[in-house]
Amino acid sequence: MTSTLLLAFALMLVLEGAMPFIAPAAWRETFRRLVQFSDGQIRFIGLTSMLIGLTLILIFL
Repeated sequence: MTSTLLLAFALMLVLEGAMPFIAPAAWRETFRRLVQFSDGQIRFIGLTSMLIGLTLILIFL
């Protein structure tokens, strides 16, 4: 179980690091726009992301 979690964490780091490596200007602009969102909008994005992730986990398990 621990090795699976570490592998998932490592994959997340690789995927999170790909965007700033490939397109740093687009990555910076994305965060510039994100800062302008309200707290409610950011929470909605976070909730949506978590629900999509949980759905994918349930599909593949």
